[in-house]
Amino acid sequence: MKSFCLFVLLVFIELSVKAQFVHPANNNAFLQNEVASVYVTMSAVDAQTMVTDSLYSDFPFVTSVIYSSSAIQDTITNVGIHVRGNTSRNAAKKSFELSFNSYVQGRKYRGLEKMKLNGEHNDVSILRSKVSYNLLTQCGLPSPRTSYIKLYINNEYKGLYIHVEHFDEEYIQKRFPNDNDGNLFKCFYGSDLTYHGTNPTYYQNTYKLKTNEAMNDYSGLIQFINVLNNSAAANFVCDIQDVFDVDSYLRTLAVEILIGQWDGYAYNKNNYFLYERPSDGKFIFLEYDLDNTFGIDWFNINWSTRNIYSWANANRPLYSKLLAVPYFKDRFNYHMKDILTNYFLPAPLNSSLQATQNLISNAALADDYKGYDYGFTDQDFLDAIDQAWGFHVTQSISEYIQDRYSSANSQVLAHQNIQNPCTSGLEVFSFGNALKAIKAVDVLGREIPLDTKNCIKIVSYENGSVKQLYEYE
Repeated sequence: MKSFCLFVLLVFIELSVKAQFVHPANNNAFLQNEVASVYVTMSAVDAQTMVTDSLYSDFPFVTSVIYSSSAIQDTITNVGIHVRGNTSRNAAKKSFELSFNSYVQGRKYRGLEKMKLNGEHNDVSILRSKVSYNLLTQCGLPSPRTSYIKLYINNEYKGLYIHVEHFDEEYIQKRFPNDNDGNLFKCFYGSDLTYHGTNPTYYQNTYKLKTNEAMNDYSGLIQFINVLNNSAAANFVCDIQDVFDVDSYLRTLAVEILIGQWDGYAYNKNNYFLYERPSDGKFIFLEYDLDNTFGIDWFNINWSTRNIYSWANANRPLYSKLLAVPYFKDRFNYHMKDILTNYFLPAPLNSSLQATQNLISNAALADDYKGYDYGFTDQDFLDAIDQAWGFHVTQSISEYIQDRYSSANSQVLAHQNIQNPCTSGLEVFSFGNALKAIKAVDVLGREIPLDTKNCIKIVSYENGSVKQLYEYE
């Protein structure tokens, strides 16, 4: 009977969390122990036009690319390149996107249609995005793969860049196998998730459909926003779980607050994706663009001590309405405490930061472009972990981590293990048809004990079926 009860518990958790995704392994396009080099060769006239007259056009200028590391040297011809970003397009150190399928339809390089190369011109450390995405991955949440590269255009060293995996259909296919043909929306500034009726035209201005563009179907997104804003109070807790992966978002929100990501949904109504899973129609929240974190500030706000329960800006219904529900707030408390206990720890984070700085130091110190926007120097890079630069970099990374760790621990409420009041859709199994679990692996494919708790695990059963579960204590 004990095994049957455990099985029913796992089924219930699977249905309530439904965080069904896999984090793909790093390959030679995402080296973790080496800084690869990317050599771009293009017309000198095109190179100049790309950063002047075509700065905002996204026109893919034709180029050839050499990707070089200690293990490989690949040459790819007829590749598109353009400047990318929003306000960063005006920076002296610009960010770029390489598109391998602009001129050769359907082509991929090492499983990628595009390479997104970010200059990180705001962050002299060039560490904040990397540690933020790593933390999402460690916490079992969907996140892009990242690596560092040295970028050359027509033999001129453009500096050290972070390569961040592009959010597109390839990203979805790798993370949601067998559930990968849904709608992916990129949410730009203004995407506060307030309801503006059923006309899709309004939503298309800020929520851009990135997959299934020909169908142009906004009905699911509008229904989700309608439920979020207009569901009757008595039904809200169940209605929102029918259209949104709430628990995954609450864990993501905990990370967002801990890293000080003010440029996302909760504070700045900006920089996130929503993926509509076709298997159940639920949306899952995906974090994006994490350079303004760990002590970078433009609002004169101390993000490291800001209260975690009043962290968001006004008119953010996804934050305010969820945390107003005792069950959801309790789940948020659980995730916040779990991450503070197991992942957001000053000593391991600082050790990882130092190791990464050592890895990238030669490339960063040779990067003259780092000084063109804010006057960052070599010494500023070397000091970035432990010393605040000033102005918009109000805290060093280590100072921010310690202050946020201490303040969040003092603010977070105890987890009360409030039970989910919604049991609709819960499958009931009799003892006779309960399945025997035979193996469990984590999201990186490493085998773990079957009874492992407080992590997302992929469990295989004796009949060949596989389920992704989150069992908590």
